[in-house]
Amino acid sequence: MARSTSGESVLTRAMRILRAFDTASASLTVSEIARHAGLPVATAHRMVTELVELGALEREPGKRVRIGYQLWELASRSSPARDLSRAALPFMEDLQAVVREHTQLGVLEGTDVLYLERLSDRNAGRNVAEIAGRLPVHATSTGLVLLAHSPPELQERVLGGELPAHTRQTITDPARLRRTLAAVRRDGYVIASQMIDPAAVGLAAPVRDRGNRVVAALSVVVPFRRDRGPGEPSSAPDPEPGPHAHIPVLLAAARGISRTMGAPVSGEGVIHTRGHLWSSTQPPPGRDG
Repeated sequence: MARSTSGESVLTRAMRILRAFDTASASLTVSEIARHAGLPVATAHRMVTELVELGALEREPGKRVRIGYQLWELASRSSPARDLSRAALPFMEDLQAVVREHTQLGVLEGTDVLYLERLSDRNAGRNVAEIAGRLPVHATSTGLVLLAHSPPELQERVLGGELPAHTRQTITDPARLRRTLAAVRRDGYVIASQMIDPAAVGLAAPVRDRGNRVVAALSVVVPFRRDRGPGEPSSAPDPEPGPHAHIPVLLAAARGISRTMGAPVSGEGVIHTRGHLWSSTQPPPGRDG
């Protein structure tokens, strides 16, 4: 395979070009691609032209290019995300019918969470996660579940690296993060309040495959609402149910996906209905109406 004077192969440079695109930069000019990929403009122009001819990229008006449908088609044919999404979506729809906010599915990609699916109510609160978007593994409920069940070497790499603060609630202390990961493994879920967005609370639970390995995390994102303060009169309206109210239905949905993936998960205590799915030991946590 031909290599540049820097020793990089053509394939390596092509991947750097493709990685220049993200959810915030869905289309780019050649100059922008060259800057993101760290390539000379002439090299980027030549390679972009070839990638367009191959169908991996497509041209847009205004001298901009974006990822092409052929690349999506090839990735969709045999991607592990296809089977995972197919197994998860029916349970996500049931979960979303109860939660009525955001329901999403993420996998571990390096030290990031990569989101494969997201369902959102039209009146839902804020959510910074997007399909095909990435978020840091230490600052999200999805990421904490995935990190808690990742290989020890990856955990140590994250714990020994930078833990940037996204809000005042982001875990930036390695010792506290280690304790949190242990609690996730013990409890089987996590509630991450205001860690990536001050206006949101994330709840997540693991999804397992036929080898009982955690391959994804199912999560819901709900608005952060403070509890009634000590000085507020008892006549004040009761706050909406807290995030803990969503745990039974979240766990039931995660178990359902895991069973579909072939995991040896017990179905005891789980009730399935059309449009709803919850634990038989607790009432449905959805809102009225």
